[in-house]
Amino acid sequence: MLKLQNSIFLLPVLCFCFVFISDASVHVYNGEKFVSKGNAFVVHGGSEGIYSSFPDRHNITAIGSDSYIRFEKIIFHRPKEFANFSSRSIQAIVFEVEDRETIGGSAYGGQRAVCCTGDLAKLGVCSEGEVIIRPSTENPSWPKVFGISFDGDDEVATLPSKSIQITKTGMYNLYFIHCDLNLKDLIVEGKTVWKNPAGYLPGRMAPLMNFYGFMSLAFVILGIFWFLQYARFWREVLPLQNCITLVITLGMLEMALWYFDYTEFNESGIRPVGITMWAVTLGTIKRTIARIIILMVSMGYGVVRPTLGGLTSKVIMLGATFFLASEVLELVENVGAVSDLSGKARLFLVLPVAILDAFFILWIFTSLSATLNKLQARRMVVKLDIYRKFTNALAVAVIVSVGWICYELYFKSNDVYNEQWQKAWIIPAFWQVLSFSLLCVICVLWAPSQNSMRYAYSEEANEDFHKDDTTLTLIKPSTTPSKDFRIAPEARPVQGSNGASNSDLEEDKTE
Repeated sequence: MLKLQNSIFLLPVLCFCFVFISDASVHVYNGEKFVSKGNAFVVHGGSEGIYSSFPDRHNITAIGSDSYIRFEKIIFHRPKEFANFSSRSIQAIVFEVEDRETIGGSAYGGQRAVCCTGDLAKLGVCSEGEVIIRPSTENPSWPKVFGISFDGDDEVATLPSKSIQITKTGMYNLYFIHCDLNLKDLIVEGKTVWKNPAGYLPGRMAPLMNFYGFMSLAFVILGIFWFLQYARFWREVLPLQNCITLVITLGMLEMALWYFDYTEFNESGIRPVGITMWAVTLGTIKRTIARIIILMVSMGYGVVRPTLGGLTSKVIMLGATFFLASEVLELVENVGAVSDLSGKARLFLVLPVAILDAFFILWIFTSLSATLNKLQARRMVVKLDIYRKFTNALAVAVIVSVGWICYELYFKSNDVYNEQWQKAWIIPAFWQVLSFSLLCVICVLWAPSQNSMRYAYSEEANEDFHKDDTTLTLIKPSTTPSKDFRIAPEARPVQGSNGASNSDLEEDKTE
């Protein structure tokens, strides 16, 4: 319990740290150090999908505004003890992902190098110690390269402000690169502004703004249907239906917050961290509660058993663990993040959530199997019918989820350089649509009505149901018939006119 409290306490600290990583389309560099990559020193300045400034047949939305990447107050700092010489050029290189092969080269088919080596210099293709850059075959003016160098004992070098017009839709990358071994502990400060025709929202996120707008409308329609039924039959409402009401409310708030998050992001270029954190947290709470509700329903809670008994603490522990793992993953992926995480970091965060989800699914279907068997043995026809429909809906959702996971793995394995960024929004959108569809099915099955109480737990009809969770128990005869079915009337012995039974008459005849 103490570990759980400590983890919850660390969540705000983690969120606070991510505020300073990136401000979305305004990429801020706060003392970023150059990292050795091969024979070069590199700082990744950002990667974003940008639509063309001019209309083309691939982009019908990029009309009436400009797309650009603007450099503002980019400053390089070197330590005073190394400020006693004039350095080689520090270059800012902007290129479209299709032109990635124009950066670097190799001599005689050997290892690829970013900086020109002695062997390459002998071939006359570059100057030793400079970054290897060749013009693009499609557009000779690309990649865009400009730089600055340190003169004498200068400790600071400032890159002139510059704006690059984007005239072709694509995934653009920015790197700061130098090849000077003497520039140790070099850092970069400043910012770059990336803009699309429709606003500052990165190209791969732009479709999500409209998507969350439609999802907000869908949740409102579902909420109207549910709350009208709830108001009409409030006297017949079950505890389970109160839980469903909570999930719908959280879903409406989550979709609205995501929509406002992307709208503000698109207008200002700076992601509103507060709204993002609230959207992430409400979404995580909604998914956690939804999984717990499905698990409880699968166990028969509120329908065929009054409590979960000794399983309550285990269900709460699983839910709390899932919440923490999902919250950390969603915060890292959404709060202030633009460029994709590295594969190892993402796998480290995704794996715990995937394992917990698998455990939820296993426990849900195991419980459903036991509940169905008991309902069938008890011959509770109405409850058995609704549980079978619920099981079929869950089975379809799981099968579709597995298929989509396979597609997602295929998509990402074949899109190493994010060339399919215009389709990437479909992956997170699908999971939202799937969870909403399952919620709609549950709302239809358990909608408040005048007959809601027939799905509720009945002590007389279920007196032995919850005694054993794994094996069926003998059913004691009840003085009153179950509400779910009618018992055929017992055969009564036929009496004669004098009130004696047929058996008595036969006995008299025998005598």
